[in-house]
Amino acid sequence: MAKIENRVEPAAYRNNKPRSPWKLYFSLPILSWALYDFANTIFSSNIITIFFPFYLQEVIGTNEQMDQIASTFLSYANATASLFLVLFSPLFGVLIDRTGKRKGFIIPFTLLAVLCTILMGVFASLGSSQQLFGLPLTFIAVLILFVVAKFFFHSSLIFYDTMMPDLGSKKELPLISGFGIAVGYLGTLVGLTVYLYVGNSDFHRAFIPTGILFFLFSLPLFFVFKDKPKEIIEKKSFVSGYKEILQTFKEMRSYRPVFLFMIAYFFINDAIATAIAMMAIYARAIGGFTASEFILLYLVSTVSSIIGSFIYGYISKAIGSKYAVASVAALLIVALLFAVFAMAPWMLWTAGSLFGIALGATWVTSRTFIIELTPEGKRGQFFGLFAFSGKVSSIVGPLIYGTITLLLASYGNIASRTALGSLIILAFIGLIITLKVPYKKEV
Repeated sequence: MAKIENRVEPAAYRNNKPRSPWKLYFSLPILSWALYDFANTIFSSNIITIFFPFYLQEVIGTNEQMDQIASTFLSYANATASLFLVLFSPLFGVLIDRTGKRKGFIIPFTLLAVLCTILMGVFASLGSSQQLFGLPLTFIAVLILFVVAKFFFHSSLIFYDTMMPDLGSKKELPLISGFGIAVGYLGTLVGLTVYLYVGNSDFHRAFIPTGILFFLFSLPLFFVFKDKPKEIIEKKSFVSGYKEILQTFKEMRSYRPVFLFMIAYFFINDAIATAIAMMAIYARAIGGFTASEFILLYLVSTVSSIIGSFIYGYISKAIGSKYAVASVAALLIVALLFAVFAMAPWMLWTAGSLFGIALGATWVTSRTFIIELTPEGKRGQFFGLFAFSGKVSSIVGPLIYGTITLLLASYGNIASRTALGSLIILAFIGLIITLKVPYKKEV
């Protein structure tokens, strides 16, 4: 795994005074880097969260029972992409450590994700009478292309994240990171303009425009960013990434508080990642939301995430990271309860708003908690293992959700409510374990 905290601070930034925020944000390398966040957020929101789930429900969800089958397909497709990511992400870390190259891998991975997204639109628009396992071949092709596109999308982010230390000094990195997140949220808003072209049906028409937007806003990074030459070539076997994970895990067991929180984070992230993947299809099946209503709900949730990110920085400082994380888990449980027992649209609107706050607060609080619990010299290893834990948890949740909707499909919407209710159990387990983490608030 790449240990970015051990990288030598770029010489261009070691001796200079910190740049003003405006000079920082509008330097070409940082702006091009942030625009890639803008680009990949368009893909994430349009394909993973909104229009691909809409497409599945449009093609399969002809009644309440088939709505649950659509949920199962979506859950298993997300879990499959996450499984491949878990298998290959340690190897990508070795490639970064060995070569120092990031852009050389981001470009082909992005282009493959873009190509698969465009092909999703091509195949979805083709009519086919040929079937496999009772499903149209074109639908199966779209499903496979989604898995491949999501895999390469997430793979590119591994290399993208490790670019940040090359962009500024240590004092500038928090501003750079925040700028990237802010620009990424703007990508969500721009990506949703595709809806004006798509409307309330034929949701596959969103795939090709999304792929084009993803490609266009990635170009600045392709042409502007330059990898820093690697000073020391590390000789590692290609599979050494797996050994590093095992070694880090063994060392982590000597640090009980971090180990406990890693387990807690697994359950909390499991609930959040699954809810993100399933929110569109759930809102349409349970609340009868139209496409335009869900997109408005998604916008409200996004604004709530921004607010949650900001407010929870102060909450974490006031009550301590442990109790801030616990309050986020509790807030997530409340949001899921509103969604599971929703009998009126306002309950889903409330759930979406609360979930948005919890989503925005999760990384703010968990990142701070990890830093407080870990020794400085080992933070890179622990962050790497937490990231790996997050990838594994993004397999388990969708598998549980999809299996429940499959087994209970004949019960109609009760299946979706039960599946979402299972996430409450996961979040509750995460909350209980978080409260058991030994912790003393830093003064």
